[in-house]
Amino acid sequence: MIDVQEIFAKGIELNASDIHIVEGVRPVFRINRELIEMQGVSPLNVNDIYEVYNFFLKDNEGMKRIFEEEKRLDINYEVNDTRLRVNVSFSNGVPVFTARTIRKELPKFRDLGLPEVVRKNALLPQGLILVTGKSNSGKTTTLNALVNEINQTENKKILMLENPVEYMHTSQKSLIVQKEVGPGKDCISFSSGTINALREDCDILVIGEIRDRSTMDAALELAESGHLVIGTMHTRSCAETIDRVLNFYDLSDQLTIKYMFSSVLRVVVAQRLIKGKENNLVMVPEIMIVDDVVAGLIRKDKFSKSEIEDAIQSRFDKGSISFVNSLANAVNRGQITLEQAKMQLEDSKVENLNRIIAGTRIGFNRF
Repeated sequence: MIDVQEIFAKGIELNASDIHIVEGVRPVFRINRELIEMQGVSPLNVNDIYEVYNFFLKDNEGMKRIFEEEKRLDINYEVNDTRLRVNVSFSNGVPVFTARTIRKELPKFRDLGLPEVVRKNALLPQGLILVTGKSNSGKTTTLNALVNEINQTENKKILMLENPVEYMHTSQKSLIVQKEVGPGKDCISFSSGTINALREDCDILVIGEIRDRSTMDAALELAESGHLVIGTMHTRSCAETIDRVLNFYDLSDQLTIKYMFSSVLRVVVAQRLIKGKENNLVMVPEIMIVDDVVAGLIRKDKFSKSEIEDAIQSRFDKGSISFVNSLANAVNRGQITLEQAKMQLEDSKVENLNRIIAGTRIGFNRF
């Protein structure tokens, strides 16, 4: 008989970020990006999988009905004082379980590996901050670290729209309201939650994901009306982030949006977590501080990613730092090897990396 609690407890003990329960293999833990099978157990068969299914759903007809209709389900569960978000889906007609561990300890900004300029911008009274990166790049951790920082120092109402809620905040100097997004949750979508935020008297809105025009419209309106908005997007670089936002809109609308967007945007943080020398994950961010020069580039009739990248590279004195410079810093600190850094770059940018590493250690005082 399969012991579901034992599987989850072992994953938590090994500090796994995710736990996978799939037919035909042993339970699998994701630890520092690596997939590692659980030892001391046999591969799971169909009967094992349905034991897990019954463990969660046997006595809950409502959840069973949702799962059968939508072919997916999210379940909250707790083991050894650690919360898990368990996602259930199907593969070849058999349930598949993916559990994300959610730590109770709130992340601290100083532990993220981000420059101080990001924290300072999060303490501004208004504007738009975008934290970007692919999945598992630490975006949610950064959002919660910034909220934790504000909560300890500022008297604000903070409204958070999340899917899922990964950290539970306790109001300190600030009043924090957390809403889970999704069918049957606190609000149906990020878009509807963002639109409703205009009526909720919040000072700061945190959007777990901006993925469409309606969410961006409401975020821009809120930022333009004197609020601080912090949101995430699934983009790999600062320039790509701007391009993605502009492409939410028809060409006929882009001129107006460029002016509005450039006037409220304060900073873009494009995060990457890469494996370090000690098999740990190292934060390597690209930071774009929006000043008059960058705002002007955003407003140009023809937007150019390369011009934005050049502006980031050249405006280090404003707090911006390019991805290449961040990689060079990580190499010079001994966090990653030169080969690890080169693997993150296109061939055309490797020479620039070598030049930076050989020269001045750019940006050490900013991290």
